[in-house]
Amino acid sequence: MKKLSITPIGIKFLIIIVLTLGIFFRFINLDKKIYWGDETFTSLRLSGYTAKEVESQLFDGRIVTIEDIHKYQRTNSQKKFTDTIKGLALEEPQLPPLYFLIARFWVKLFGNSIAVTRSISALISLLIFPCTYWLCLELFGSSMVGWIAMAIMAVSPFNILYAQEARPYSLWAVTIVLSSASFLRALRLKTKVSWLLYAITMTIGLYTYLLTILVAIGNGLYLLVIERFRFTKTVIAYILASLLALLAFLPWILAIAVNYNSFQETSKWAFETMPISNIIQEWMRNISYSFMDFWYLFTYLPDSRFNLSFGIYLIPLLLILVGYSIYFVCRETPASISVFLLILMAANSLPMVLLDLVSGGYRSIMARYFVPSYLGIHLSVAYLFAKKMNPINRKLFIANLWKLSFVALLMGGIISCYVSSQAETWWTKRTLDHVIASKLINQTSHPLLILEKNIPTVLSLSHVLNPDVEFQFINTKQLPIIPDKFTNIFLLESPRFPVNKFEENQKLKVKLVYKGRKQNLWEVKSSH
Repeated sequence: MKKLSITPIGIKFLIIIVLTLGIFFRFINLDKKIYWGDETFTSLRLSGYTAKEVESQLFDGRIVTIEDIHKYQRTNSQKKFTDTIKGLALEEPQLPPLYFLIARFWVKLFGNSIAVTRSISALISLLIFPCTYWLCLELFGSSMVGWIAMAIMAVSPFNILYAQEARPYSLWAVTIVLSSASFLRALRLKTKVSWLLYAITMTIGLYTYLLTILVAIGNGLYLLVIERFRFTKTVIAYILASLLALLAFLPWILAIAVNYNSFQETSKWAFETMPISNIIQEWMRNISYSFMDFWYLFTYLPDSRFNLSFGIYLIPLLLILVGYSIYFVCRETPASISVFLLILMAANSLPMVLLDLVSGGYRSIMARYFVPSYLGIHLSVAYLFAKKMNPINRKLFIANLWKLSFVALLMGGIISCYVSSQAETWWTKRTLDHVIASKLINQTSHPLLILEKNIPTVLSLSHVLNPDVEFQFINTKQLPIIPDKFTNIFLLESPRFPVNKFEENQKLKVKLVYKGRKQNLWEVKSSH
């Protein structure tokens, strides 16, 4: 493998500007996008309450106010850090507690607003830059690849969208990069301290996100390949470090085992079927969205005055770039580099893809599960550009063309970040129905919203509706009796509770005011 030159001053100056923009986009309009269902469950965990308590105390047949609902979205003196851990263990054991404990400490200090709750994710996401630079030094021995990789990640829509979400994904990304760098360092130094550092970083990763276990297995597979499947001292050191990390993670393993029914219940959505053609389309979109996604504006706002729809034609070019970068890495680098990147990309993605293809489900379209894969892709593309832009290795004209392509890639990311920063929802949330429905309801005075007992929907809507909106919940066995005091009444329809059933039994007239993708909003009037 040819040595890469030191990063040129011009490229480094461009990258510093891009990094500055990346930091800016991580913090701008933190509270603009809708606080969607998964995030409301983060606040529920931080409050110390459980979903079971919400059901028993909120869905008791009475009219409920926004203030009543927000009780379960704020920290309070009655609930402690241990209540956050208990709630996760009992109801969501697939989510280890580290991020939630950090976030609870953060909101206790600075408040429970959406911006504050999301800001800890944005702050943590900044650690991806030094960790990525370190990883590139360990993997490629090149500062130039490190600078380019940081620039790509700085304005990656995928990285920024999840850096602005009150979920553990930005922390998970940091722990993956950190544990990968410490793993390669341990292989290079072969000291007890370096392997202990790897064990610590892997423990942090496990307590951040359960799928870290697949990254750890991938590290082991990589080591076996590099050691040619021999039981060497290095392999033994890896096994001991991994056992130490698993031993530290044992308390949460026991929590999962004890509450395995909850683990299965919260994961059952993944077994719903989806046509293979749709799944493949989502794979291609997700890969392209890791670099740019500004054309999604036309899914969200089809009548937008900004004509950016041409962007959809960039998807094939981005896929070609990714495919060629992987081929280039395999051709130009030794196995110690190419195998590491291939396993990093495949360790999480391949099991989910195979599960979806064999047993059905659509786990593999959830981009948030593929953080290690996109990290590997970004590193491969960074290496490609570092080599191609280097005039030492090729003609100056060709190097300049690659520099122009690199600038175009970064510009696509910057445009994407700007466009999405102005939106109220995006492809990571897909809550357009709630955004539009809430605007229509907010135009009226002191309205009543009737909807089914769906905790994520109720909690999410409570953050976008005006404080004077009140809620009434549908009991599947008995329809609610609507009080006379409301003149503006709305019904949020769901497939499990069609509007015609409500209309026939209540002798009310309903008028469709918004036809959504998953939910329709109806205005309810008396038939008298």
